[in-house]
Amino acid sequence: MATRSTEKTAEAPKTTRKKPTAGTSLIHGVAPYKETKGEDYMSSAQLNHFREILRAWKRELMEEVDRTMHHMQDDSANLPDPADRATQEEEFSLELRTRDRERKLIKKIDKTLDLIEKDDYGYCEDCGVEIGIRRLEARPTATLCIDCKSLQEIKERQLLGG
Repeated sequence: MATRSTEKTAEAPKTTRKKPTAGTSLIHGVAPYKETKGEDYMSSAQLNHFREILRAWKRELMEEVDRTMHHMQDDSANLPDPADRATQEEEFSLELRTRDRERKLIKKIDKTLDLIEKDDYGYCEDCGVEIGIRRLEARPTATLCIDCKSLQEIKERQLLGG
């Protein structure tokens, strides 16, 4: 009588890019996840799906950083008109602030990828319940379920008086 092994294999299944169907939108170039009946939450296929989304998102952000660097190097002319120089400085300042926010987001993406590697991804860090596939597709770096996040926002509004 043969016994069936229920151990997870070390090799993760390869994911392929799925073509979007009518009415679906890509998430950083990745089609939304199609759950199968009886599939466990945060199965290896789901973890691979989110790993792919996060890596694609990080790649997009890094490309944007490179574009900004080249743009600032190419366009940093010593303009004779003070108004033109001020406009250029303001434009660069706005771009640098945007890149700083994106740099922080890249750190958050890296932290989320670490959670995936540790099998801690997809569960609320406050209450431990499943965050949910659709919420994670909307916000792949989410660490709180919708209930805990809503409660956090209510508390913040009360503290800030808004």
